[in-house]
Amino acid sequence: MGDASATKEDYLKACGEKDREPNGEILAILNAAIDDQFLDPNDEFELRLHGNKRNERNEMYRRRLDDEDADILYKTLKANTFVVSLDLGYNNIGDDGAKIIGVLLQETLVLQTLILSYNDIGPEGGEIIAKGLQVNETLRVLKLNGNKIGNKGGMAIAGTLQVNTVLEELDISEVDLKTESVIAMATVLNYNNTLKVLYINRPLLFSHQEETTVHMAKMLKVNIRLRELHLTHYDIRDFGAERIMEHLVDNLTLTHLNLASNNITRDGAKQLAILLKRNTPLEMLNLAYNRIEDDGAVAIAEALAAYNTNLIKLVLCNNNIASQGLCALAKSMKSNVGLTSIYIWGNHLEEPACRAFQDLLSGGAPRIEAKDTDVQPYVVDGSDCLIEIYHVDRVNFYYLP
Repeated sequence: MGDASATKEDYLKACGEKDREPNGEILAILNAAIDDQFLDPNDEFELRLHGNKRNERNEMYRRRLDDEDADILYKTLKANTFVVSLDLGYNNIGDDGAKIIGVLLQETLVLQTLILSYNDIGPEGGEIIAKGLQVNETLRVLKLNGNKIGNKGGMAIAGTLQVNTVLEELDISEVDLKTESVIAMATVLNYNNTLKVLYINRPLLFSHQEETTVHMAKMLKVNIRLRELHLTHYDIRDFGAERIMEHLVDNLTLTHLNLASNNITRDGAKQLAILLKRNTPLEMLNLAYNRIEDDGAVAIAEALAAYNTNLIKLVLCNNNIASQGLCALAKSMKSNVGLTSIYIWGNHLEEPACRAFQDLLSGGAPRIEAKDTDVQPYVVDGSDCLIEIYHVDRVNFYYLP
């Protein structure tokens, strides 16, 4: 069905077939959609049933959905042409519910986004969802982060990417992937020409040889579609950072690289500075929660000052950087006009660094806007200081789930 009224009718019918009382919050959402469609006709709708967020029009979504709810939603949506996005994050859907969702993926006519973050889906459920993706021709975004699908589910997802030609964004962070499934994912991406965004944060890696980083780096040399790669909590060290640099210099598509919360020191930062000097298409680089210190920050500043024109956003929070490195970064922004956002909170904000960033923010010719950084200058007893400020954009960019 292609409108909100028909969707509501199908939902009530499915509840009746299961002899289950309709969920009040779901009805409120559908009733609001009916009102909205009357005022502004639209044939597409995002059904947000996130169990941990305040709804746009309702109170916190209190009763979290379970496997039986998944069955009701399947009956409601299997022939539906109105709901193009389904957010079921932070509910209580397990493997039985995943089986039903796998069937929905095979039968859906229009579903483009499916969010299953932080449910109770295990390896069996991960395999079934992967099977559904093998024949699905509509889904563009899949978020499975926080479900413990493990190595078994991860291998199944990797196998699916060999045949699926529509999925563009995949989040498999914190799903307990191990070395085998991470390498399988990297290997498949040597050939997959569809996926544009990959989150593969916090796998369970027990080797310090960085085999998985080497495979991901080699993949970047040949992959021609990936735009964003998120590798946080990945135990990347200086050796891995060097491998990434070596292979990423040949990549003409990646614009967003997230290496936050790893073990990269000044030597690794110097390697990434070489990458910046090559002026690749990279626009956003996140190195938050590493330990690049002054030497690493100075190397990056030198690359930005004289060579790089493409980087737009740089995140260096909590890197043990003191005045030398922070002042070098501030100085580099005087000559680099492309870099518009920089985040530095959590470093050693001594007075010289505070003055340098105060000048960037509120000097005679301000270089950056307050919305594009996470610090704000103020004066105490004649001394220049910086205070942390909150921005939604900052959290969206470098918040680590």
